[in-house]
Amino acid sequence: MSYLMIINDGPYGNERAYNALRLAMSLQKKSKEIDLIISMVGDGVVNAIQGQNTPSGYYNIGSMLKSILSKKGKVKL
Repeated sequence: MSYLMIINDGPYGNERAYNALRLAMSLQKKSKEIDLIISMVGDGVVNAIQGQNTPSGYYNIGSMLKSILSKKGKVKL
């Protein structure tokens, strides 16, 4: 199975990027045989900046991306 997710919102301020990454991580847990590509465009590119401070009450987007990449997911900017 192949999946393409497009994220065009920044990491904090709303939950769209978080929900997309949470779904991606769930798909990877369900099957090791998936081909997962996350494409970040526009404001979504900000999600990939390293060393961001995670605001109180939010999940660390960087940690989520590292988890996806460690399971052979691909991130395109």
